[in-house]
Amino acid sequence: MVTPTAERQRDAVSTTTRLGWLDLLRGVAALVVALHHATYYFVPAARARVEVSWLEPGKYGVLVFFLVSGYIVPASLERHGRVRNFWISRLFRIYPLLLVACALTLLPFLLGVRGLRGGLEQYNPVTATLAHLTMLQDVLAVPNAINVLWTLSYEMVFYLLVVALFVTGAHRRSAPVALLFAVAALAVGALLPTTLLSRTAGVDLVVAVSTVVLVAAIAAAVTDRPVLRVAGGVLGGVLALGLVVVNGRAGAWEGLVILAVMFTGTALYRAEHGQISRRAGALAAGGVLVAAIAAGCWNARTLPADQASAFASYWSGSVLLAALTFAAGWALLRHRRIPRVLTGLGTISFSVYLLHPVLLMAFDQFGFIPEREDPLRLLIFVVMLLVLSWAAYRWIEAPAQNLGRRLARRGRT
Repeated sequence: MVTPTAERQRDAVSTTTRLGWLDLLRGVAALVVALHHATYYFVPAARARVEVSWLEPGKYGVLVFFLVSGYIVPASLERHGRVRNFWISRLFRIYPLLLVACALTLLPFLLGVRGLRGGLEQYNPVTATLAHLTMLQDVLAVPNAINVLWTLSYEMVFYLLVVALFVTGAHRRSAPVALLFAVAALAVGALLPTTLLSRTAGVDLVVAVSTVVLVAAIAAAVTDRPVLRVAGGVLGGVLALGLVVVNGRAGAWEGLVILAVMFTGTALYRAEHGQISRRAGALAAGGVLVAAIAAGCWNARTLPADQASAFASYWSGSVLLAALTFAAGWALLRHRRIPRVLTGLGTISFSVYLLHPVLLMAFDQFGFIPEREDPLRLLIFVVMLLVLSWAAYRWIEAPAQNLGRRLARRGRT
C-alpha cells in the first residue's frame, strides 16, 4: 500500500525529473545573457576575438527563455484551471523582485549621482511608473528602466493572449496560433508601424488608457461569471496584440516572431502530452523556425548595407541555436535527473537575469570597471552575481511565491 506521504514524495521526485531540464535551460540562458553584457565591460578585446559573426549570445539566451515560458506557462494556467490563480502566481512570481530591482536602479538617480537609462527621467513620472507596473513599457514607447525589462513586456503580452485563448476555449490551438504569428511576421511585419499610437495620441494618454484597460481586463477575467470572464480575457488579448502590432519599440515583425516562438513552446508541450498530434507539433515548430529566420533575413534589408548581412547572419544563427538547444534538452534530458547544482542555477535564473544589469551599474558607479582586460574581475562579478541572486531568491522570490500559493489555495476553499 502506498501511503499519502510516499505518494507525495514520488510525485515530487517525478516533478523534479520532469522539470529539471527546463531549469537547466533557464539557468544556462540567464547566465549567457549576463555574460553577454558583462564581457563588454571586463574583457572587451577577448570578446571581440572569440565572438562569432553568426550568433548574438543575448538574443540566443532570451529566445531560449521564450521557448521555456511558452512550454510551461499555459500548462500552469490549465493545471490550476482558474484565471484568478494564474494571475496571482504571475504577480507573486515576478513583481516582488522586479520592484526591488527597479528601486535599486532608481536610487542613484534619486541621489543625484546619475541619470536614468534611455532618458527615462524626461518622461512624466506617473506615466513611467504606470508603464513599468503594467510590464508593458516596451510596447508603450516608454524606455526600459533596466535594459533587460523589454522581455518582460512580451511575457505580459503572452500571458494576456494565453488567458484570452483559455477563456474562449481555443487554448488547444497553439500550433496554428504559432504558425499564424510566424506567417504574419514574414508577410506583413515589415509593413506595420512602430510606436504609432504613442506618436499620434501621445505617450501619456496611451499609457493611461492601456493601464485602465489592462486592470479592467484582468479584473473581469478573474471573476466567476462566465460572460465577464470571457469579455475580460478577450479585452486583454486585444490590448496585448494591438500594442505589439502597432506600438512596439522594436519592429512588429520581431514582436510577432517572439509570440510565434512562445506558442511553439506551448505546441510542443501539447504534442508531448497527447493534446495534439506529434506531427502537428513538429510541423508547427518547423514552420515557425523557417518563417522566423526568413522574417529576420527579409527585414534585414531595411538596415544599411554594411549591417544587413551581419544582422541576417547572427539573427539566423541565434534562432537556429536556440531551437537546437531546446530540442536537445527535450530529447536528451527530459527524463534524466539533472544535478542539483544545475537545477539550482535555473531556480535563481530570474534573479540572475534581472539583477546582473543592476550589479554592473554598481560596479561602474564604484569604479570597479577595469580600464583594460581583467578576467579576474569578470570572475568576481559572476561569483557576486550568483551569491546575490541566491540571496534574492531566498529572501524575496521564494517567500513571495509561497505567499502567492497560500492566497491561491485560500481562493479554492
